[in-house]
Amino acid sequence: MLRCALLLFASAACAAEVPDVLTAANGQPVTTSEAWEKVRRPEVLELFKSQVFGRNPVERPATLRFEPLEADKEMVDGKAVRKRVGICYAGPGGEGRIALTAFIPKAAKPVPAFVLICNRTSAKNIDPERLEKNPFFPVEELVARGYAALAFYNGDVDPDDFDGFTNGVHGVFQPDPKARAADSWGTIAAWAWGASRVMDWIETQPAIDRARVGVVGHSRGGKTALWCGASDTRFALTISNDSGCGGAKLNRMDLPKSESIARINKVFPHWFCANYKKYGDNEAALPLDQHMLIALIAPRLAYVASASLDDWAGQPGEFRSCVLASPVWQLYGRKGLVGDAFPAPDTPLQEGCIGYHLRTGKHDLALYDWQRYMDFAD
Repeated sequence: MLRCALLLFASAACAAEVPDVLTAANGQPVTTSEAWEKVRRPEVLELFKSQVFGRNPVERPATLRFEPLEADKEMVDGKAVRKRVGICYAGPGGEGRIALTAFIPKAAKPVPAFVLICNRTSAKNIDPERLEKNPFFPVEELVARGYAALAFYNGDVDPDDFDGFTNGVHGVFQPDPKARAADSWGTIAAWAWGASRVMDWIETQPAIDRARVGVVGHSRGGKTALWCGASDTRFALTISNDSGCGGAKLNRMDLPKSESIARINKVFPHWFCANYKKYGDNEAALPLDQHMLIALIAPRLAYVASASLDDWAGQPGEFRSCVLASPVWQLYGRKGLVGDAFPAPDTPLQEGCIGYHLRTGKHDLALYDWQRYMDFAD
């Protein structure tokens, strides 16, 4: 399997020329961080809004409020305080609420934090009482390393089903689905919006260092984390775990075993904006590719992880996006990904501002992944 993957990476050809992240729309090269921030970054961000994820009708709503769901409780053998918070909001179509669970270590100064966008049933994978400890959200390990551990269930923001965009946050802020445009936000953008509302709450918490917060997601949650980190610069670290198509995987890389734009839009028609459907089996027409999504995170920290048995996510394409995004960090005098050869499993690359590893195993968010993310954040 490994030898095949390495050969695939070495020989995989791009179906079309990959857009240069450092060439502006007018054809001019981008050679400074100032030009990136004033010219090219806004162009790239606009492309992802208009062609992939869609536009949010609202950012932080004026109706946003936070209310306790339960009394604070000492947890993790008395090493942390657990908070259960309702992140509440209202719009023309009604009200919504995100249930946030936060485990904050007891410390003399504000602590850094990880926010998990949990795309699995919260009762098992978040478990506020820690009756069933799951490596998908390893609270005890995070707290032991000095990190606050926060998680919310993405379905609280918007259920993961195609109902014509009438339920969840879509129904709250755009109650008439007939008014949707081709670039109206999809469900991934809604989930990312939810993570930003978690950051709004973090900014009210003196025990958490708001300048050192990472956002983490697995699979569809990994796609969400990338869009969240790209569009909300308050997150210091963005982590994509096995995100694949629509996440870290380069679309133009010839990887027949991996998911495609046509396939993802057919199976999950609600994830992206309507414009994205134009590029099914037509990747060459895309005015962007996924390395540009990672580049939007610069000069902050980014991490992409793959799994050796997860061909569907296109591991070489995820790695290649990191390589092609790296020149943007160089504009700031920093290193992006250090290492341009696809690594063997379980040999993390963590010397630059972009981290990468290929974990032995299947499509999952494992304790090994979390340990590497904590190493990188340390």
